[in-house]
Amino acid sequence: MTGRIVVAGASLGGLRAAEQLRSAGWTGEIVVVGDEPHMPYNRPPLSKEALAGKATFESLAFTPRASAADVQWRLGTSVTGARLADQVVQLGDDELSFDGLVVATGMRPRRLRCAGPTQGRHAVRTLTDAIGLREALTHPGARVVVVGAGFIGCEVAATAVGLGVAEVTVVEPEPLPMLRPLGDLLARELLRRHEDRGVRFELGTGVVGFEGTDRVTAVALSDGSTLPADVVVEAVGSIASTEWLQGNGLDLSDGVLCDDRMRVVGLRNVVAVGDIARYPNARYDGIPRRVEHWSTPGDTAKRAAKSLVAELAEAPHDDAVFAPLPSFWSDQYEYRLQSFGVPVLGTGDHRVLDGDVCGDVVVGYHAGDRLVGVVALGGPKATSSAARYRAKMLTP
Repeated sequence: MTGRIVVAGASLGGLRAAEQLRSAGWTGEIVVVGDEPHMPYNRPPLSKEALAGKATFESLAFTPRASAADVQWRLGTSVTGARLADQVVQLGDDELSFDGLVVATGMRPRRLRCAGPTQGRHAVRTLTDAIGLREALTHPGARVVVVGAGFIGCEVAATAVGLGVAEVTVVEPEPLPMLRPLGDLLARELLRRHEDRGVRFELGTGVVGFEGTDRVTAVALSDGSTLPADVVVEAVGSIASTEWLQGNGLDLSDGVLCDDRMRVVGLRNVVAVGDIARYPNARYDGIPRRVEHWSTPGDTAKRAAKSLVAELAEAPHDDAVFAPLPSFWSDQYEYRLQSFGVPVLGTGDHRVLDGDVCGDVVVGYHAGDRLVGVVALGGPKATSSAARYRAKMLTP
């Protein structure tokens, strides 16, 4: 089997794609292109262990499987464009031809477009981000404002408290932290646990500007108030890195639209993996969605690799139903949030399955009579209970 497959993106999705291409039987050239200088590493600890100074890069780095030892890595190189009809990707002034292409460029942090200085403002996506933020958080007397009470925002707030930061405020337009993915039951309990640790919340308001000359000294809110701030962490969501694909007639309205074989819609030799891919999941309603969970790169890479290799080899496709069960976790203080399924599909009907919401608890999320997600909050007892419900959801 000859030819070249280019993997655009060198994070976990790119690594898993390269490994799965070899597992699927591709013996030709594989080139992985990534804009960071590092080999792929684990990103979830960036807002937790790495930010707390408890994890080195060596402990975060993934070790590629032996089958992928011959994969070529072009690191520190950005993919800037593509002419898909000509089977070419652009790397600045250079070009790289391909027989098959894997889109794995993932997401990047959304940044606030507000007036004021930029120094003192941070996001958390890369190892460099985490190192810079840790230095700022450990400055004596730092006043920290976290904008956004989603997973990253709440994790950073918890880590800051663990580092000894005395003044941590979280700003969130919604009435509760993590309300959309978890529903109000667990969102209220998370709020209580954070406030018990001294975190202050400004809910139902947003940021309209930053004060200061050379660097941030305060954050101006939409309710007319201001918050003193030496460090601002912007945790306001992510943007799919699809700009390089524009001009090719693709649906890029929310990531890259794919079919259930992870093929980019309209193209036979291009697939997408990871959280940039918007794809249907037969386990639920078949509506294409992006899934920003740790399990997604592995699930989608396996499917995409089989599809792409079959297409290039002109071989039959795997007709197995694609129905992965997403999972994620979030560590905050000594607690873990562990989720299986898609709780957001059932936040209108969520109820306690095990335990007590003030301690170790498992909450189930239902769509009609069907359990579509479970979330555990607490210690090992709660996460073990959630794993049992996971097994039930996997049972046909």
